Amino acid sequence: MESGRKGLVYGWIFYTVCALSLFAAKVTGQIRYSIPEEMSVGSIVGNIASDLGLEPKRLISGKARVFTAESSEYIGLDKENGHLIIKSKIDREELCGEISACSVRFDVILDNPMELYRVTVDIQDINDNSPAFQKSKIELEISELAVLASVVENAAKGSVVTTVSATDADESSHNIQYYFEHATSTIKALFSINADSGKVTVIGDIDYEKNKQFTVNVKAKDHGGLIDSSDILIDVIDANDNIPKITLMSFSTAVSEDAAPGTVIAMLNVQDLDSGDNSKVSCSIDINSPFKVVSTLTNYYNLVTDSELDREQIAEYNITITAIDGGNPPISSKEILKLKISDVNDHAPQFEKESYNTFISENNPPSTFIISVKAEDMDCGPYAKISYFLIDGDLNGSPLTSYISINSESGVIHAEKSFDYEQLKSFKIKVKAQDGGSPPLSNNVTLNIFIQDQNDNAPQILYPVQTGGSVVAEIVPRSADIGYLVTKVVAVDVDSGQNAWLSYKLQKATDRALFEVGLQNGEIRTVRQVTDKDAVKQKLTVVVEDNGQPSRSAVVTINVAVADNFPEMLSEFTDSTHDKEYNNNLTFYLILALAVVSLLFIVSIIAIISVKIYRWRQNKLFFKSGANLPVIPYYPPVYADGTLQQVYDHEMCGTTDSRMSDVKFVRPYSGNTLKATDRALFTEWRKMLLCYDKDAVKQKLTVVVEDNGQPSRSAVVTINVAVADNFPEVLSEFTDCRCNISTM
Repeated sequence: MESGRKGLVYGWIFYTVCALSLFAAKVTGQIRYSIPEEMSVGSIVGNIASDLGLEPKRLISGKARVFTAESSEYIGLDKENGHLIIKSKIDREELCGEISACSVRFDVILDNPMELYRVTVDIQDINDNSPAFQKSKIELEISELAVLASVVENAAKGSVVTTVSATDADESSHNIQYYFEHATSTIKALFSINADSGKVTVIGDIDYEKNKQFTVNVKAKDHGGLIDSSDILIDVIDANDNIPKITLMSFSTAVSEDAAPGTVIAMLNVQDLDSGDNSKVSCSIDINSPFKVVSTLTNYYNLVTDSELDREQIAEYNITITAIDGGNPPISSKEILKLKISDVNDHAPQFEKESYNTFISENNPPSTFIISVKAEDMDCGPYAKISYFLIDGDLNGSPLTSYISINSESGVIHAEKSFDYEQLKSFKIKVKAQDGGSPPLSNNVTLNIFIQDQNDNAPQILYPVQTGGSVVAEIVPRSADIGYLVTKVVAVDVDSGQNAWLSYKLQKATDRALFEVGLQNGEIRTVRQVTDKDAVKQKLTVVVEDNGQPSRSAVVTINVAVADNFPEMLSEFTDSTHDKEYNNNLTFYLILALAVVSLLFIVSIIAIISVKIYRWRQNKLFFKSGANLPVIPYYPPVYADGTLQQVYDHEMCGTTDSRMSDVKFVRPYSGNTLKATDRALFTEWRKMLLCYDKDAVKQKLTVVVEDNGQPSRSAVVTINVAVADNFPEVLSEFTDCRCNISTM
């Protein structure tokens, strides 16, 4: 026990010395620690942050982590404090067996940017095992043999490793027996020895990566009981039976297209468990790739950018990493990494054309479509969203935006006002396309807008000048020959193109056989010889027409005098002027008289119609008001019982628009049956006479109607008659009557 404690103390002293020696200097890339075995879980191995000169927050921001190629992880990382701590107990004998140098290797990896630090921790042995004997008694005799052997890894079962032979001077060697002495369980599982022949054969799977050498103690015993022993050293010869293992330690699935060459994309660990040339591994990637693999430490590689990236050319890469060992034949393995290239705003919008030319007809209505411009951005996402703007400018002293407008999203350009070709024939604008980056990128394009002429102007006559009062005449002498140039009509059209092409035609002429007009030049020439019979005064009407669709025209009247001297011409045109003025005055008065007569006729017709309508309404009103006239019952004193002595059949006829009426009594039975206000006006058996102004307006008749029965029966009716020309006169008379009745 005392010796065990001393070993433990010595081990700690050794660890402390090694640790202090390592802590004294900062290691970049690699660092080494030494600790005793059997340290408790949670024990601190060292502070890697301070040893590497890193800030503690760097471990957190870089997502520091421990990577080990082996399946077991003995040491972990406390990122908060930067400590390496024991995660599970380490038993040196279990970890390394009989190998004297025992260590644990792992890596600490950080991201943003990627960094790798290799850490080696040596495991120091402590005196934690007591000696033990398998037998309580061992007989040692002089050895007479020693043997050396080797076996190939993965050798077939039954393969002979070696043959042990011993000789005995006393007797035949055939009686010697062989067996393993103090063999471990591993040796017993892998090898066996023939007791008679001494052949050592393979009975298990030999793995170089687990056991590189075996020491086997073989004893030989003769028939007399004498024994001897010898150690067989069996070396395992490595075979290239392990493929290289690629472990992805860190990988960024996306990288910006503006990443500088040398930017780390991934960290790789490549290991081959074989030995010698079989364990030597090389890594490579596809050719013609903007990436490369760089070896940083033994078995560690970085995948980095080798040239500039362009997402618009290639947006995604499938990178195949190949690891191949140095065996014969070699063994290889592959790892495929899928890497996306993230976009940056490195492309400005590009228009489809270097410049645009467009046309719009003049006299266009506002909001007329002119053209649509379009730009494309090779970037993606918000960087590819394009907005369109007009670059500020003036046109004829007014802002450009008062002439045209552009839709910021679609790039459609509209006219804001009507254009006039005669005022503005063409103009240029600049359109800017801007992406959604920050800061944004933009590009400009020039747009040439041409106004197309429309035939909206008629030709204008420049010569001969048309005057209002005076008469201008061209003189043609009577001696003029054929083709004599009388005059030339000069006209212009402010339109352009074919709209301004003018043609001249003779519309009217006093003598068409004497003159003609040039179709294109407007020259008026004689087509025959002038004679004495030709009238002095010639009048030509020329039409000037353009070539537009539809065409527009202007008319000019030309007075031509066929005379040899000016007085002759002047007298002719002076009379003409007088006659013209006389005719003009006569025409004016005739039109005025016709207008007056027409007006009088219309007024007369309206007056007659009005009188007729008035009379018709008066008569209609009179008859409609007949039921409203006051009815005054009157009974003769003698016939108060309503019975007359005689019966009268009577008939009364009257007209509404005449002062003559007839009252006819067919069968007169008595002269007293009619009681009237004026019996001379209304008599039996006679026709009513013409009414006079002295007759009373209000006339009242009482008529008795009697049957011929025995005894007879009768009825009496009172009739009010108005002798008047109009209804208001009747109404006033009978209104007074009604009032008098109501007061009685």
